[in-house]
Amino acid sequence: MTQANSVLPPLAERSGVLRWLRKNLFGSWLDAILTVIGALIIYWAVKGFLTWVFTVAEWEVVAANMRLFMVGQYPLEQAWRLWVALGFLMFLTGNSLAIWARRSYFATILLLASPALLTLFPFGDEPRKWLIILSVTGVIGWGMGAGKPQVLGRIVILGWILSLPMFILLTRGVTPEGGVMPIVGTNLWGGLLLTFLLTVVGILFSFPLGVMLALGRRSELPIIRLVSVAYIELVRGVPLITIFFMAQLMLPLFLPPNWTVDRILRAMVAVTLFSAAYLAENVRGGLQAIPRGQFEAAHALGLSGAQTMIFIILPQALRLIIPILVGQFIAVFKDTALVAIVGLFDLVGIAKTVLAQPDFLGLQREVYVFVSLIYWVLSYGMSYLSQRLEEKLGVGKR
Repeated sequence: MTQANSVLPPLAERSGVLRWLRKNLFGSWLDAILTVIGALIIYWAVKGFLTWVFTVAEWEVVAANMRLFMVGQYPLEQAWRLWVALGFLMFLTGNSLAIWARRSYFATILLLASPALLTLFPFGDEPRKWLIILSVTGVIGWGMGAGKPQVLGRIVILGWILSLPMFILLTRGVTPEGGVMPIVGTNLWGGLLLTFLLTVVGILFSFPLGVMLALGRRSELPIIRLVSVAYIELVRGVPLITIFFMAQLMLPLFLPPNWTVDRILRAMVAVTLFSAAYLAENVRGGLQAIPRGQFEAAHALGLSGAQTMIFIILPQALRLIIPILVGQFIAVFKDTALVAIVGLFDLVGIAKTVLAQPDFLGLQREVYVFVSLIYWVLSYGMSYLSQRLEEKLGVGKR
């Protein structure tokens, strides 16, 4: 009988650059022709773009208005509050990377070094100092997390829960004019700051609302099911810009004369309600993908309906739709640009005001390339984190 150890493994195909090129790009004459044509088109496009970036584009429009792009008209003397809030987020990021992603060296270096890399952009001396402090804070957080990962785990989770209220509190202020932290009106919030707040609030509040709507749509109680279906179908049948107009222009007509609701708050509520309807359908798809045997097995163990849904069904359903959820969150991030149409100065709204300045007329390409770069970096970051989360949960590569 042949010994198991004496059996040679099957021959494996050698891998190399030349073999990959022949297999993927030059497998036939048609593939070779298409590869050459594609390479020429890419060379022509990249060469033209780089020539424009380094020799033609007038980037002074971005350098002179960098503060507007980042925080809108937020008072410069109170900007330290935003830096403190960002420092707290960087500290939590460092802690989280050390506790839950210790082997992700590339992501750790990229995230913690990104503030220092931003000093290459045309910021002033004061922002450059704060950006370096952010990187140092992140490294300190990583060191503390690596030293005591078991002790800090729950504290870091609590810190993330409190981070949004603390960020909004620091941004708005608590004392009257002349105090330590004077209140800054939301009419002065703008740029990337407003885009960030609209996105984070919309994602955090639409997620639980969407899950409840999805569960309500599958409920056996007719009233709950009909209300959930009516809400989902009504909101999904209306464009987001219509909801923004309703919130900004129509809602004040139905309020008592002395009642006013902040415009930023109305935009946040509109984003949350719209995103929740789409997220509910995504969650419902995940729930339908769970086999019926999972319900029967949970009932056989004596679990109630609520326990079955919370501990057995819902975690599996959410795990299945991680890519769809991330796609929904990225869509929310990009859809916030529509608030510029109703007069709010988010990143796109600020870009329009910059282009209206007499000194920078006709520089649309520079401004919109810069804004597009910000959107791409943040969207790709969310996509990359979702891939890492899938690998961490064992879903695998798709």
